[in-house]
Amino acid sequence: MHQLLTVFNGSTIFSKIDLRGAYNLLRFKEGDENLTAFRAKYGSYEYSVMPFGLTSSPVYFQSLLNDIFADFLDVFVVVYLDDIMVFSSSEEEHDKHVTSVLQMLRENNLFSKASKCVFHASSVEYLGYVVSSEGLKMDSSKVQQILNWPQPRNIKALQSFLGFANFYHCFIKNYSKKITSLTSLLKKDSPFIFNEEALSQFQVLKEAFTTAPILDHFNPSLPTIVDTDASDYALGAVLSQVNDSGKNPIAFDSGKLLPAELNYKIHDKELLGIVWALKNWRAFLLSLYNPFEVLRDHSSLQYFMSSKVLTCRQAYWAEFLSEFHFTTTYCPGRLATLPDAFSCRDDVYPERGVDFTTKNPHNFHQVIKEDGIQESRFFSIKVEIFSDLVDGVQKQVWQDNDYKEILKQLARGESVPDYSLEPQPKLFLFKDRVVIPRNKEIQLNILQKRHDSPLAGQPGQEKTLKLIKRDFYWGGMNQFIKDYVSSCQKCSRNKNVHHKKF
Repeated sequence: MHQLLTVFNGSTIFSKIDLRGAYNLLRFKEGDENLTAFRAKYGSYEYSVMPFGLTSSPVYFQSLLNDIFADFLDVFVVVYLDDIMVFSSSEEEHDKHVTSVLQMLRENNLFSKASKCVFHASSVEYLGYVVSSEGLKMDSSKVQQILNWPQPRNIKALQSFLGFANFYHCFIKNYSKKITSLTSLLKKDSPFIFNEEALSQFQVLKEAFTTAPILDHFNPSLPTIVDTDASDYALGAVLSQVNDSGKNPIAFDSGKLLPAELNYKIHDKELLGIVWALKNWRAFLLSLYNPFEVLRDHSSLQYFMSSKVLTCRQAYWAEFLSEFHFTTTYCPGRLATLPDAFSCRDDVYPERGVDFTTKNPHNFHQVIKEDGIQESRFFSIKVEIFSDLVDGVQKQVWQDNDYKEILKQLARGESVPDYSLEPQPKLFLFKDRVVIPRNKEIQLNILQKRHDSPLAGQPGQEKTLKLIKRDFYWGGMNQFIKDYVSSCQKCSRNKNVHHKKF
């Protein structure tokens, strides 16, 4: 469906034509009417035209319209069953295009329903989306239905909500992560308990639809970026293009890992995220005039390219990736999340890597607008926090006696198993995680960002541990994090009671 809506780049004028009767406009071949015979109260009847409800009705009707508009398709016409969209870049051109389409309908005895047609509009609702020169956005009436949706009381009600919301999943970043608690309620042989966690995720998901961005029209001539990420249980990706206004999203996508994929090593999960994203957007990426860029927050491809022996799965991925012409850029995700919690917000479209702190403040317009923060002050605070924290880690770790010898070896260019130095900014890594020195202030700062922050959601011990261990490492961190979370008063108050009622 989304690929059908990718031909509008550069268009400013739109018209929509709705056909009257649809399938009933098709006449059955003479002699085949008996194949549609049905019995009623007063005898047997046969259809003389194509009825609604037959499996083959959409196929034959779509084929008819494709044949009629074969010379116009994807040039200035898009057809989906009985909905015809005409698009042009100027008024004069649009007059000619609409005239050609109407003339073709007249020649083939097809009739439109005037009350459902729209002509010469700057934006048009088409197939559930609002199409304009700016891009694609969600239909406000459908978004309102999502916002007004009552709390599901059973599995069927939850399935209805998720089915409706899934239609717009391409507008929501990390959609699969946002519905994890909700989809877990759909498992067989598990009780339907809509607890506080599910209710919170239900409200967060509804709110995400109110802050979703406008998706730009795809342009094969523009620089294109695929930004991928993988967590322990889900994949996420953003397709973006760079134009005069900056980096703009074309589509978001996300998905849950299959049971077998949950057991993959982290570098395989990250590589799977790249392969998965390229599969989803293959039609876009193969049509590009120039190589596209893949941003990744893990050195998975470095491991993949340097490994002397590939598994069968990795060999399959290598063959698939060879179809595409792209470059890769390693942008550690920890550098985007380390400064402050704003960069962790799911409803903001963030830049990744070091450039995250050097981009123009207009990239943060949405979060600034919502939180009422003065733009210049917000941006200067972000850069200041980032610089101070990175500088603090750099200075402290070089003074830590536990790592002095290892750092000296790395500085001389020697190889040390599992350890490395990242050149810019110069961070000390253990298995691609930032090594944090034995400094309680820095460690507590990280814990506050990943646990105490309202945007973090006060996760439990296991989840907090996973969130921090993914990007950071320090000696004794497991016990330190568990002790910190277990002593958290908010967690203790909100913890579910498991003992029997008095």
